[in-house]
Amino acid sequence: MADADLETLPGVGPATADKLTEAGYDSYQSLAVASPSELSNTADVGESTASDIVRAARDAADIGGFETGSTVLERRNKIGKLSWHIDEVDDLLGGGVETQSITEVYGEFGAGKSQVTHQMAVNVQLPQEVGGLHGSVIFIDSEDTFRPERIDDMVRGLPEEAIEAALADREIEGGPNDEAALEALVEDVLEKIHVAKAFNSNHQMLLAEKAKELASEHEESDYPVRLLCVDSLTAHFRAEYVGRGNLADRQQKLNKHLHDIDKVGNLYNAAIIVTNQVSSNPDAFFGDPTKPIGGNILGHKSTFRIYLRKSKGDKRIVRLVDAPNLPDGEAVMRVQDGGLKPE
Repeated sequence: MADADLETLPGVGPATADKLTEAGYDSYQSLAVASPSELSNTADVGESTASDIVRAARDAADIGGFETGSTVLERRNKIGKLSWHIDEVDDLLGGGVETQSITEVYGEFGAGKSQVTHQMAVNVQLPQEVGGLHGSVIFIDSEDTFRPERIDDMVRGLPEEAIEAALADREIEGGPNDEAALEALVEDVLEKIHVAKAFNSNHQMLLAEKAKELASEHEESDYPVRLLCVDSLTAHFRAEYVGRGNLADRQQKLNKHLHDIDKVGNLYNAAIIVTNQVSSNPDAFFGDPTKPIGGNILGHKSTFRIYLRKSKGDKRIVRLVDAPNLPDGEAVMRVQDGGLKPE
């Protein structure tokens, strides 16, 4: 939306409109979901003026009021489902990873968390008829886990019908067994993954804000952003805020970070996948002693929580721990050279 449109809001002149646009608030909807304190700091206006701006933007964007359950159901029909291409896991998740939701994947090292983010970065680019969302990817990498070579393996390891659909969609001549066509497909898939390495927690939070700008830039493109991966969400926060004395600061920053990430999902109908580390509870005499870090803030903010654990060989157990509309359950998958596969 142009600056001139923002100037119709109370307290917004040309200079303030410029500041808001530069900060990524380029539409009524993006202003409507902002907090007055956040806006006050960004646009250098008083908090009461910021409140007026947010209130007026909510009225203009027609959000923030009550609506009927049938209206909510109609809106939820627009939510996309990103397939894992593993029937057992897709059934467990009610069809796949939901857009406009945060899906947290946690587990110990080597459980396959980064494999999930890589596989979803490939699958999301597929046409909808073969389980994709026909979208591009933003990948925030805090542990130096992103590997283009793994994307190459996973593209080649897709089911034949998915490769055929992807080639046709991109107008690449050839079939699943044509090496030149596969190389062209891999290159195109990599082109649609926007990767940024986070060097510390503050940089990671900045990248989440930049992700919103990038999603806005690609909103009208052939491949709008439909997936945001953060691998790992908690590594920097865990390393930098050590001890109970720093716990409150850590959780406050993590909370803001999660809200920034969530905005990308809600504003641009994108799926959000974050990976999380675990800690071991030595006092646990029964059951699994591992538990996700991040506390209640992450637990409440994640819409879906998935626990990955190792099994024999390349087998991994995918356990749905929490979901608002699905029962808990488990599925089995394999982590192989060609990506995530059914048992």
